[in-house]
Amino acid sequence: MDTLAVTGGRVLTPSLSVREADVLVDTAAGEILDVAQDLGGDADGTLDATDGLVIPGLVNAHCHMAMSLLRGYAAEKPLETWLREEVGPVEAEFTAEDIRVGTELALVELIRSGVTAVGDMYFETAEVVEAVAQSGLRARLGFAAVTVTKDDVGAQADVDESFRVAETFDGAADGRVRTAAMPHSLTSVEEQYLAAFGERAAADGHPLHFHANETTAEVDPIVDEYGERPLVFADDHDLLRDTFVAHGVHLDETEIELAAERDVGVAHCPAANAKLASGIAPVQRMLDAGVTVGLGTDGPASNDDLDMFDEMCQAAMVGKLAEGDATDVSAASVVEMATAGGADLLGFDAGRIEAGRAADLAVVDLDAPHLTPEHDLVSLLVYAARGSDVRHTVADGEVVMRDREVLPFDAAAVRERAADHAAAAVERQSS
Repeated sequence: MDTLAVTGGRVLTPSLSVREADVLVDTAAGEILDVAQDLGGDADGTLDATDGLVIPGLVNAHCHMAMSLLRGYAAEKPLETWLREEVGPVEAEFTAEDIRVGTELALVELIRSGVTAVGDMYFETAEVVEAVAQSGLRARLGFAAVTVTKDDVGAQADVDESFRVAETFDGAADGRVRTAAMPHSLTSVEEQYLAAFGERAAADGHPLHFHANETTAEVDPIVDEYGERPLVFADDHDLLRDTFVAHGVHLDETEIELAAERDVGVAHCPAANAKLASGIAPVQRMLDAGVTVGLGTDGPASNDDLDMFDEMCQAAMVGKLAEGDATDVSAASVVEMATAGGADLLGFDAGRIEAGRAADLAVVDLDAPHLTPEHDLVSLLVYAARGSDVRHTVADGEVVMRDREVLPFDAAAVRERAADHAAAAVERQSS
């Protein structure tokens, strides 16, 4: 057995208390063996956490990683205009290589900010799988099926591709990649194809992930045409079986109760929701109802960064504004969303530092003015820490960043290639 000991720091426990301890990891199994003091002596390797806080690896529960190539492009427009008139035409020009490079750029950024697992919905999924395999991270991946802009042949091909991807790549990268069937949203996939997703997912045992209630433009058409709320409509088509949705900004009380009853998780994306003026999700009401809530950045084109510490801060602050109560969406609940909640959404036994769990960890360097004094480390993680404060990242028992050096990729080369590919895609679209 090869072991790694993360030594000399303090550890954030599953109860969100902090204690001095080392973390001993089985690197081959990718599993935490023990959390206790003085574990470094017999380990095969060590990782220095002195002056640091060892936290569970953060989980970005909903993203479109390859959209890093469109970071800052066509900003400050409402979602429907931004997506259909600006971003969509450039995305249509993306090659498989573009998507690979854009995904690699996102993975470098994720690793640097202590993320060890990500949920991603996009296209050319084989390229995304290969990039994730190289990165060492875990991921729940899928092909985003869109039917509304296609003829019957093209629409059916998208549905088939989403299920082919779910079947082909589940368990890739030595089990670090899991999959789901992914209709893009309840309004971008027509009813007959949504029904097909429900039937096939139930028959084949694939989980489902889709956008729901992100904007009023995703709610009103369903209410107008079918006389019921979107999640009720989804339930009618058997789409709430082993499902987590993205956004949930405009869920009403009936839908929140239904999500809790059906065990439907929600990936909350506060920064993208704010930037696109989509609204503020009723997060505290979801938590109170027993809904599992994770945290995601959404794509880098609508955020525009993948810093989960920034996302935690946004989640807490806008959550308080939503209900006008400073006690709502507490720092502790947000840290839970960014770790255990996201891991539960994606189906990984991670997000908690305890023996038997996945060895997904990050070490936050506390030796900084903005993290001084240490009255409440959980509060500091949410309101003061930054992705750049992460010193080390460990995913599946392997060190993927040591002393802020990303190991699976040449970060400088990835940035250079990504800039070139982004410029070329925009040029193709405009010519």
